[in-house]
Amino acid sequence: MKASGILYAFGAVTIFSIQDAISRHLGPLYSPFFISMIRYWAFGLFAFYIVSRSKIGILGAIRTEHLGLQIWRSLLLVAQILISILSFAYVGLAKSQAVFAAAPLVVALLSVPLLGEKVGWRRWLAIAVGLCGVLVIINPLGADFTSTTLIAVVCCITFSLYSIYTRMAGRYDSAEVSFFYTGLVGLIVTSIIGPFFWESVRPIDWFWLIALCFTGISSHYLMIKALALTEAVTVQTVTYLQLVYASIYGVLIFSEKLTVHMMAGSVIVVIAGGFTIWREHQVKRRERLAAG
Repeated sequence: MKASGILYAFGAVTIFSIQDAISRHLGPLYSPFFISMIRYWAFGLFAFYIVSRSKIGILGAIRTEHLGLQIWRSLLLVAQILISILSFAYVGLAKSQAVFAAAPLVVALLSVPLLGEKVGWRRWLAIAVGLCGVLVIINPLGADFTSTTLIAVVCCITFSLYSIYTRMAGRYDSAEVSFFYTGLVGLIVTSIIGPFFWESVRPIDWFWLIALCFTGISSHYLMIKALALTEAVTVQTVTYLQLVYASIYGVLIFSEKLTVHMMAGSVIVVIAGGFTIWREHQVKRRERLAAG
């Protein structure tokens, strides 16, 4: 079961990376609102399909203990997707993913004030080291630094907030309810805003837009399967593979450059983030055992 879960996680991360590469290609050509709308049309229908086949069904998924919280976290994901498209286009695929790798560190940091969780000195140290790694990646004192690099930082923070509020929603609603609202709210919001940014699309780019939809659906499906078969800590660790994929695609397809600062900072961030994920898993495991 666990081996199958890891294979599903590898598959999901691989397809997620292809999805990011497609976004990197489309980002400079079309509005992120337009791209996100097309993407959510497919993802929204997928969310409806998955929930309709679950035990609770569509009617059960509509019932939520905290409607405002579900809408807020879903809006955060919409914002994160919009910003990520901009980040891939203006910061670059490899550099963006290097900064995004700090998300587990930001989640651990924000979980203290927002979720009331306790973080021990080991994780505090890992967070501090990891955030220093982000500074190494950005290299704010370097000659190649531009303010657009901060788009990736904003995206990382937005995704971390989405993760925090999704965890908070999990205290009240099932995963199916949260998944349903993620698709529903995103579909509604992007369908309201997106038409104002409708653009004439080249025939070849319709192929890429459709591919973006299929990669989004398949990657989420594989991730759901992975989380059902293995522990979240294992899946989270596998997601760091996205950084490797992004570096390969960035260099070979988009002619991006990997600087020493990016590579050194990425190593620091991944090690610190990996330790944070592992340590959080160990702490929660001890708490479950103590509770019997």
